[in-house]
Amino acid sequence: MCETIGILRFKLFIILKIKSSIKLFFVLIPLGMFSQEFSVSGKVYDIQNTPISYANIVLLKKQDSTIVSGTSSDDFGAFTLHNIKTNNYILKVSFIGYNEFIKEVVLDKNTELATIILNESTQNLEEIAIVVKKPTVKREADRLIFNVENTALSEGNMMELLRSTPGVLVTDTNISIKNTTPTVYINDKKVHLTGDELAQLLEGSPANSIKSIEVITNPPAKYDAASGAVLNIVMAKNLIIGYRGSVAGNYTQGVFPKTNIGSTHFYKDDKINFFGNYSFTQSKINRKNEDKIIYIENDAASQEWNSNTDRNTWSKTHNINFNLDYFFDDNNTLSLSSNLLFLPYYKYKINSASAIEDNTNDTAYNLQTNNLSRDNKHNLGFDLDYVHVFNPASKLTFNTHYTVYDYHREQNVLSSYFYEDAANDNNAFNTNANQDTGIYTSQLDYNTAINETSSFSAGIKSSFIKTESDIQHFDVVADVETLSQENTDAFNYDEDIFAAYFSYEKTWEKWSLFTGFRIEQTNIEGNSPITNVENKQDYFKGFPTFNLSHQLTGNVNLYVNYKRSVERPSYQDLNPFKYYLNDNTIVTGNPNLQPAFIDHMVLGTTIKDIYTFEAYYKHTDASFIELPIQNNEENQLIFTPFNLSNTIEYGFDFTTYFNVTRNWFVYFVTSFYNVQDEAIFNNTLLKRDMWSNYSVLSNDFSFLRDKSLSANFTLVYIGKNQQGFQEVDSRLSSDLAIKKTVLKNKGIISLSFSDIFNKQDFSVTNRYLNQNSTSYTNQDNRYVKLGFSYKFGNTALQTNERTKSRKERDRLEK
Repeated sequence: MCETIGILRFKLFIILKIKSSIKLFFVLIPLGMFSQEFSVSGKVYDIQNTPISYANIVLLKKQDSTIVSGTSSDDFGAFTLHNIKTNNYILKVSFIGYNEFIKEVVLDKNTELATIILNESTQNLEEIAIVVKKPTVKREADRLIFNVENTALSEGNMMELLRSTPGVLVTDTNISIKNTTPTVYINDKKVHLTGDELAQLLEGSPANSIKSIEVITNPPAKYDAASGAVLNIVMAKNLIIGYRGSVAGNYTQGVFPKTNIGSTHFYKDDKINFFGNYSFTQSKINRKNEDKIIYIENDAASQEWNSNTDRNTWSKTHNINFNLDYFFDDNNTLSLSSNLLFLPYYKYKINSASAIEDNTNDTAYNLQTNNLSRDNKHNLGFDLDYVHVFNPASKLTFNTHYTVYDYHREQNVLSSYFYEDAANDNNAFNTNANQDTGIYTSQLDYNTAINETSSFSAGIKSSFIKTESDIQHFDVVADVETLSQENTDAFNYDEDIFAAYFSYEKTWEKWSLFTGFRIEQTNIEGNSPITNVENKQDYFKGFPTFNLSHQLTGNVNLYVNYKRSVERPSYQDLNPFKYYLNDNTIVTGNPNLQPAFIDHMVLGTTIKDIYTFEAYYKHTDASFIELPIQNNEENQLIFTPFNLSNTIEYGFDFTTYFNVTRNWFVYFVTSFYNVQDEAIFNNTLLKRDMWSNYSVLSNDFSFLRDKSLSANFTLVYIGKNQQGFQEVDSRLSSDLAIKKTVLKNKGIISLSFSDIFNKQDFSVTNRYLNQNSTSYTNQDNRYVKLGFSYKFGNTALQTNERTKSRKERDRLEK
């Protein structure tokens, strides 16, 4: 009986399940109909009926222009977009050198479009502002945007690209904008590297995935107050899912050869974006100096030193970068990124020979110095980001960053003295130096649109920096080392900064306003436990930003900018350690160095989006610069940073860019400016000013019908100028870059020449009060470079590459 009841219950259960399934089936049928997905396909040809490969295809919602999907055409010009829901869309098809194609698509079934024909763009002088959607150079109120995608410049490395960027000056490995060292960002993330490490990163990173360079002379309030000028490297992006990779190598022949190899890999699906890059650079770089120093006693020359110095640097550098983005859903993204630099081998050798004459012009003695240093270090930076999108107009971003920096140097110095009327002598010493630094930062930003014409953003940030360093100095006599207490030291540095900001943007009719305000509380403590040298700073400052522009007529735009910023000394600037290049040449920091505060104002006008005229004024209070200071009593030359009372700079700039022909684009800028420095030196007021000129002429050429051959030729002239109280001779930079695509656009051969006219070497003169020295520098910047890169996988895919940065990390050392 129980068994029969069990069977009946089981049958009843099966019947109920079948009925429920039938009901569920009929409920889901309409849901499936409403959520059904379709595809859009088509072909892209030019007017000669030739397929266009790698054309960009983007599908946007008609209601709000939200990007839904994207792809690129294949070798036969065909494309397909899959899994698209029923809706009204806008289809955009574009390819460099052609006018953009736009078509409305109503999708309620699988749709195959008629063949899309792209017409070549015509770029005559009157129509350039209308026809060319993305001009090579674009001027905005607070920045200049230099579009370099698919140009000859994009096949060099990032440093070579910056050399040809309007408004950017690269001398040796130093980058400057209008006499200011900029903060370098990649995709709006600050690069946390020292000056030399930044140069190594930029020289080892290919430029072929860069969309544009933004030269931001008046950064908004969201940037640190120490970001007086910003270089933002914008990487190209796309929506295509898949994998791609590339390998690249180049050989550079200057005075000595330099090689670089690297590989990048990228994978993207619905949930994950991953980018990985590795590069290895092996180099030997030469630099020569001819120096003349006249030491003064009782207002007359006591000794004259004439020196020839030969510097060689050997290095092996490994750069590793990766970015991992995980999309929880459309509104939440978590990202982990890292920038790792390893320098296991760095050798720095300085050989100098000096002839010393007395006040009767007779040779007193000769000095030869051999200085050999060996370094190893690593700089490891990690970032964690979380982004929450509330709606298309509002988002919240959180970032936390950690950097660990470890540096070690061993130095051996031998100085040999040769006398005509006395026994020869020598002096030898060794040093061991160490530096450990930790950087911790956190930042929270909120951005929202108030309405269609205005937006608001605000954020807070904290940064904590701790540095411990020490140096041991050993005098060497008869191969026996003895610790020198006088030259042995330690230095500890702590810096805490707390910041908050807000920004407001508003556009109406012919006006546009962008303003913001940032506050920063800075606490600094530096101390040397051995020498009892101490430096404490505690200050609270505000930093306003203001941009206002007015469209006076259809062709004339007026704008005015103002920004206040701060330049903080680097940790090495404050470090009191003495590094002896020889017995009489010393490099040391200044623990009493103060921060500099800058007020920068610009008034400008743009005519027809082609001609720009600007007048600017910049006042820097307590500006600082490294100067060679003669100690005339000890006959020593000491390189140390020094606070001036103030620096005033003002000038007039003119910029224009246009197409000479369809295949020849020209950019030209010239700046006439005056720099005035004022300082108290040896209890004497010193004031000096000088006018100078900076000009750039850049030419981009494209050749062949498919534009697969391109070239860039750039001239940069820097007139005689003043830096501190130093006079720097004029220079002319001349660079040529050529690229040719091969192997169905998957391979690129590049050839570049630097300093073609051999006019980049220069002299620096110090001649004021009791200072009298001249130094001529012959840099290793004349070279020829041959490179090859090859792409594989889905070669239309663009990366999520972005290198994180922090201003704090830039200041680890010069």
